[in-house]
Parts: sequence; C-alpha cells; structure tokens
Amino acid sequence: MRWPRLLWLAVLLGIALPADAHEINLVTARVALSPDRTVSIELGLKGSDVDRLIGTRIYDARRDAVDPAAVEAARSAILAYMGAHLAVTGGGRACLATDAAILADGDGIVYRQSFACADAAGDIIYRSTVLTEKDPAARQIVLIAQGRSEAQALLDAGNTTVTLSSAPPSLWSTMQRYVLTGIEHIFLGYDHVAFLIAVVLWARRLLPVVKIVTAFTVAHSITLSLAALDVLVVPSRIVEPAIAASIVFVAVENFFSRDVDRRWRVAFLFGLIHGFGFAGVFREIGLPPNAAVPALAAFNIGVEIGQVAIVAVALPMLGLLDRLTTADRTAPARAAGLVYTVSAVISLLGGYWLIARVFEA
Repeated sequence: MRWPRLLWLAVLLGIALPADAHEINLVTARVALSPDRTVSIELGLKGSDVDRLIGTRIYDARRDAVDPAAVEAARSAILAYMGAHLAVTGGGRACLATDAAILADGDGIVYRQSFACADAAGDIIYRSTVLTEKDPAARQIVLIAQGRSEAQALLDAGNTTVTLSSAPPSLWSTMQRYVLTGIEHIFLGYDHVAFLIAVVLWARRLLPVVKIVTAFTVAHSITLSLAALDVLVVPSRIVEPAIAASIVFVAVENFFSRDVDRRWRVAFLFGLIHGFGFAGVFREIGLPPNAAVPALAAFNIGVEIGQVAIVAVALPMLGLLDRLTTADRTAPARAAGLVYTVSAVISLLGGYWLIARVFEA
C-alpha cells in the first residue's frame, strides 16, 4: 500500500493484530485539509478485506493482486459501502461530496474523494467505520495533512472520528489578528521606520506630516493589495533593494531640500515600492480565503497605527531637540546639523542595506 511514513506503524499493527491468512484488518488513509476548507481523502484497503466486506471477488490470492476489471465491475458496490461508512462534516452538517474514484492498486484498492466544507460552519470532522464496523479488531491509520504540518490518528471500532479543524475564527477575531500583525510588522520593519523618520525630519507643522503619512499609506495599500491577491507580484530580489534605495534617496534629499510641503509626492511614489515589501508578510501567514479583503484592510489599518505611533514619538523628540539646540525657546528653529546628522546615519544604513540586498539577490 502507499504512504511509506505509515508503513512502520502498519507493520507493528499487522504483527500485533490477529488475522486470517489474507485478512490484514488495516486501513490506511491520508486526509488533507486545504485553506478553503476542502477535505481530500485517499484511502487504501486490502483487496481481501474488500471481498469479505462487500462480498466481491476482486482479490486473487494466487497472484496476491486485485483484478482491475473486477474492481471496475464492483465499483458501484464499493462506492455504496464507502458512502455509508465514511463521511466529512462541518458543524454537524455533511460537507458536499464530489465524484469519487476507485483505483486498483497492486493487492488492494485506493478510494479517492473530496468534500467541500466552505459553507459548513463549525469543526470539520472526519468519520470512518470502514472495516472497523465489520471487525472490531481492525484499525485505521489516518495521516492528517494541513499546510506543511502533518499529524497521525488511529481509529478503531470505539473511536471512529477525528477533528481536522476547529471552527474558523470570527471576522472580528480575524481582523484583530491582522491589525496586530500590521502593527508588529511596521515596528519590526526597521527599513520602513528609517524611511518614515527620514522623510519627516524637516517637518515642524502637523499638516505636511499628515499628508506624507496619508500618501505613504494609500500607496503601499494599493501595491500590498495587488501583490497579496496575486494580481501584480514583484520578486523580492527587486523589491528589497528598491526599498533600501528609497531610504538612501529621502535621506540624501534632506541635504538639498527643506520643502516638506511637497514631500507627500515622494512618500506616495516610494510607498508603492514599500507595499510590495509589506506583501512578503502574506507569503508567510497567508490570507484567510473567506475574509481576504477584511484581512487586507485590517493589516493596512495596523500598519497605519504603527506609522502614526512612530511619527507621534519622533516629532515631539525633534521638537524637544529644537528647543535644546536653539537660543530662542519661544520660536525654536530646526537645527540643520541635527537633520544632517540623522540623515547621514540613515543614508549609511540604507546604503549598507542596498549593497547587502543586491548581493544577496
């Protein structure tokens, strides 16, 4: 039979369980749960067990193999048995089954079936009494695959179900999760933080800062959404060096221009690039299939909250430094030396990231 990772357990069970000459008393099943709550089942059963369960004659003991023609002739009977003894439910309701397939496979058969559980709320449960309803000593080994993780379960006559997935999270909890992820990402994204600080260093009034942050948010929201939904994807080997280059640009620009009122345009342009960088998060955590748009919106809100928090801390600190570095405490001016020093540090960091990312790519 298939699935070598289960072979050792099958052998142990085969030794431990009493059986007649051609009775294996063992079913192997692989159950895969996809993000859209589709359950795919591939179940293997010994030909001799099929014959004693249903009364067919598909197994040839002399050749130790099943006859494909006999399997095809018994297809309806086998499907009827499987339909009566195998099911997938979501929230207590039967999931919608697709057309099943029966294949001859050496000395046994393979049964394949898929169940759509997207519209079924609640826990997804796999239930099987295949073989165990006939023989209480029989066992079923279930390999449960979900994404990159795998788990094993053992079913018998007294234990016929296994929960594949808990009920999907509510829309509110999903949005909370993605808001927090957005906040976390902007705080841990040192390159995004460096860009934000560099672009507002000359700002001393609230309105230009609002325009800059808003433009940056709108821009990265556009490209983030396009990339996360696989509408427009730019390779990270291009995006990451471009983000570093944007940091160098705004930091060096501080040496030549103090026009903060028009800097929202630069923030918007480079925000488009940073959005593709933010999209890398979704390659790690993915988008919930039934709440992709709310999750994207929540992530953007989280990023915006993080940006506002960073600017809310940076601007008062700059204002305090203005007062400490100028003689006129009533109308302090932004010290050029301060801006140039911070800009130089940020430009060096950006240059280092640019070189490192170009060679890493």
